[in-house]
Amino acid sequence: MNDLQPQRRHRPTKAMILAAGEGRRLRPFTDALPKCMIPVAGKPVLEHAIEHLCHYGVSEVIINVCFLAGVIREYFGDGHRWGMQITYSEEPHLFGTAGGVKRVRWFFDCPSYVWYGDNLSTCNLARLYQVHRARGGLATIALFHREDPSASGVAELGADDRIMTFQEKPLRHQARSRWINAGIYVMEPELVDAIPDGDAPDFGRDVFPALLASGAPLYGYRMSEPERLWWIDTPQDLDRVRAHLHLEEASR
Repeated sequence: MNDLQPQRRHRPTKAMILAAGEGRRLRPFTDALPKCMIPVAGKPVLEHAIEHLCHYGVSEVIINVCFLAGVIREYFGDGHRWGMQITYSEEPHLFGTAGGVKRVRWFFDCPSYVWYGDNLSTCNLARLYQVHRARGGLATIALFHREDPSASGVAELGADDRIMTFQEKPLRHQARSRWINAGIYVMEPELVDAIPDGDAPDFGRDVFPALLASGAPLYGYRMSEPERLWWIDTPQDLDRVRAHLHLEEASR
């Protein structure tokens, strides 16, 4: 345990965005576009994430890419249009959510955000990091309350919102809570060192359960109003999110 105790540093200015997936369940929308490049409210999903990270002071982003990587590179370039530095980790095949992070271990030299690039969220990253600093864990996972958590990773919370167990896509009646993994983390470099080598390790399936079993400190940050999370896994999800954001825009 002692070798996994994090060293505290400044507020994060770095983030990795995970954007390598194909989005097979979103076909035909993803026949010619990566999932993260599908337009919502006038811009790609990934652009919403980059603007949100920029708002919270992130100035250096690395994006892992695989499927139709050139589409992402051509649109975002080096990031100067958003006032940040963007680099890319091109994967010849999918390395998994944690494997993609492990592959660029050199990037994680301080506390950093990890953001799943195929979701939309208004998570308050300043509060997320405040909770992370106060609790002192290896990682703090943003959690969103969802009545049906069966399609998500589920965190069971104990005292001080320390995560006790993590279930990946449990049956609804077997879920130990309704707090789901929002795909937004703040992580210490020591956690990256703890990611195992191997065949495409995944945070929810492999890394978080193993760390919890070893007694490593992981915490949850419970998102509350007005923080939101919109998942876009199917064409029906996409239609719902587009309609909701259109109504929000019309009501302003």
